[in-house]
Amino acid sequence: MKFYVENILLADGWSTNKTLTVTNGIITEITSGKDDEAQIISGTVIPGMVNCHSHAFQRAFAGFSEQGSEGQDSFWTWRKIMYKFLAKLTHDDAQVIAQQLYIEMLKMGYTRVAEFHYLHHDIDGKSYAEQDESTQLATMAQAIFSAASNAGIGLTILPVLYQFAGFGEQEPNQGQKRFINSTKQFNQLVSDCFQLSKNYVNTNVGIAPHSLRAVNKQGIEQAVAHVRSLDSKAPIHIHIAEQQQEVDDCLNYHGKRPVQWLLDNIELDKHWCLIHATHIDEQEQQGIVDSQAIAGICPTTEANLGDGIFPTLEFLSLNGTFAIGSDSHISVNPIEELRWLEYAQRLTKQKRALLANKNTPSVGQHIWQQAAFGGAQSTSSNTGCLAVGKQADWLVLDKKQTNLYANNLQHLLDSVIFASRENTIQDVMVNGQWVIKNGKHQIEESSAENFTALLAKLSA
Repeated sequence: MKFYVENILLADGWSTNKTLTVTNGIITEITSGKDDEAQIISGTVIPGMVNCHSHAFQRAFAGFSEQGSEGQDSFWTWRKIMYKFLAKLTHDDAQVIAQQLYIEMLKMGYTRVAEFHYLHHDIDGKSYAEQDESTQLATMAQAIFSAASNAGIGLTILPVLYQFAGFGEQEPNQGQKRFINSTKQFNQLVSDCFQLSKNYVNTNVGIAPHSLRAVNKQGIEQAVAHVRSLDSKAPIHIHIAEQQQEVDDCLNYHGKRPVQWLLDNIELDKHWCLIHATHIDEQEQQGIVDSQAIAGICPTTEANLGDGIFPTLEFLSLNGTFAIGSDSHISVNPIEELRWLEYAQRLTKQKRALLANKNTPSVGQHIWQQAAFGGAQSTSSNTGCLAVGKQADWLVLDKKQTNLYANNLQHLLDSVIFASRENTIQDVMVNGQWVIKNGKHQIEESSAENFTALLAKLSA
């Protein structure tokens, strides 16, 4: 297929009047001018965004944890609400939630998602394989694969290794019973996910040691060795330094801050993504950069949970790589994530237009391109920019919306991120296939109906 576009953001910057040839989901040629056979795209084209951090099931209880507790609420009290909620979910429920979420993601501009998947077992905490020998350990993961396939979004699934309730190998609590696996059982789950992935296009598999409080060094090393035996480029994600209490607990137990302990004890590389890493000092920032790992930042969730603010300006000044995620899905909008990424820096520094550089003075363009690039690296996917050899994951901006604001190419993404109040995404292509046309998804109505019915059941 050939597509003609008047304005497009390519890997090396803005370009005009281009024809793109797409073969088997890959951009195989970009030429100047309009090819007679090309389908005309009405609207500016930009690369799709990668969501580096998702807990799909949490979308269903967004809004249920905002009641307040006289200033005593925190991540840790929020977590108790989450445990009560997930105690009710079946694997069919998980698929309904994930499918609805992934359609929402596509409509807002995410074309790939890294699913940090830790809901492994049945409601009673037993593995599905224990209850039925014909059933895989990956029954819950199967729900995620199916949801992503039905929605049409690219998927990087990250089964989560979760073994302890806190530092010092504390016994898991009742709320964590659906997460827990031995390392042997977990490695088999990962192998099962690799087999499942063969049945779905545009998917890959990594792992996620949950956090230093939930996994020990031996568990991390064994899980990493196993997944790297299956794929040397498998992405590895970990929650780290999200809350100050976690930092304090790690100092008390290990004598080191979480990121510093990780850098000193585990061999990181460019396929590692450190999720949140909110509370890090200058030495840890430099260590992350030197290791080539990615910082996975989730501004709306980190704000919602009161975690803190990642030192983005300082990290980028060291040439650090970052990606963005929607995490708990209090918001499902990459534009809002990036807006708050910049605004948090403005509020702390009391200055404006901070996350840009001399080569790309547009804040909007700079952070969109950097987040897309980092997201691709965090998922080991052939995405993140539009160029020959890259996957055809792109967004078409709605002219009716973008014409309302400063719309020359120099300012377009600034307007989209900082000035637009309506969704500016008109069409979405993933792996060479249109999944959103004129703002609509083929199954969005039935998916929303199923999701609404599920919410009614869960809140009854």
